[in-house]
Amino acid sequence: MDIGSLLIILALLVLVGLFISRPFFDKEAVSNGLTERQEDHERSALLAERDQVLTALQELDFDNELRKIPEEDYAPQRARLLQHGAEVLRRLDAYQPEGAGSTAEQRIEAAIAARRAAAVSGSAAPGTATPNGRKQAVSVASPDDAVEAILADRRRVRQEKAAGFCPQCGGAVQKSDRFCPKCGAKTA
Repeated sequence: MDIGSLLIILALLVLVGLFISRPFFDKEAVSNGLTERQEDHERSALLAERDQVLTALQELDFDNELRKIPEEDYAPQRARLLQHGAEVLRRLDAYQPEGAGSTAEQRIEAAIAARRAAAVSGSAAPGTATPNGRKQAVSVASPDDAVEAILADRRRVRQEKAAGFCPQCGGAVQKSDRFCPKCGAKTA
């Protein structure tokens, strides 16, 4: 190599090195990046705390409907959770631009109602009244229930077709099996 090509390579390396190290020399970008990440982390923690409060309120309401907790304990616990949720929403409002103008309590109630509607998704209210006036819980069907039912049917059909036992290990062998599912020995 001649000296000209070495100088060009050296110049390119210096330019690339300066370009790559530029963020380290820019103090404002480093400090802004840290504060943005810290704000994002705090906002994420507040959103998680809000979800925990909503879940706790939902469980408390459900326990009250099932009469698992006494009425005199329900009201103070609900008020405490609503107050905590309102405080979390107020702290969240500091990270968000101007809000919708509704109070934090109204937004908590709206979020709970939206979660209930999503959980129920087409079935009746969270509880239905029985003839004696008490509420009975309604089971909410999830999309996985249909899949589980299909799998259970297939397992039941497969268990009904047992052809015999493995001569090696004694495990059950199906009619369609060529090899033992337990030991791998070839079946007749």
